[in-house]
Amino acid sequence: MREWLVFFTEHAITLIDALALIIILFATLEAFVSAMRIAFKAPDEHERRHVWLRYARWLVAALTFQLAADIIETSITTDWAAIGRIGAIALIRTFLNFFLDRDYADVRERQHAQAPRSEK
Repeated sequence: MREWLVFFTEHAITLIDALALIIILFATLEAFVSAMRIAFKAPDEHERRHVWLRYARWLVAALTFQLAADIIETSITTDWAAIGRIGAIALIRTFLNFFLDRDYADVRERQHAQAPRSEK
């Protein structure tokens, strides 16, 4: 029974890590294309920030998938290195989420402050 659990767990980890890789590749390509598109226009801070916030959101999603894979991995291993990796990924994801939320709040405040001026 344990052999089957290990077999399915290893394949689930591989699948989830592959999904995270696809998300990162897609996000990086999307951010690169968007950055190149705005690089040849007049610089617009709002649009540039939107590209990087969107990229950060995708990276957080990918890190969430990687964290899920690592959590599953701990069910079949007693290796402290795997547990340390989970802690590192969780810490990175927490910091990314914190700064992403802070940037979103900053963008919302700027948009709210600019809205009355554009209506006048």
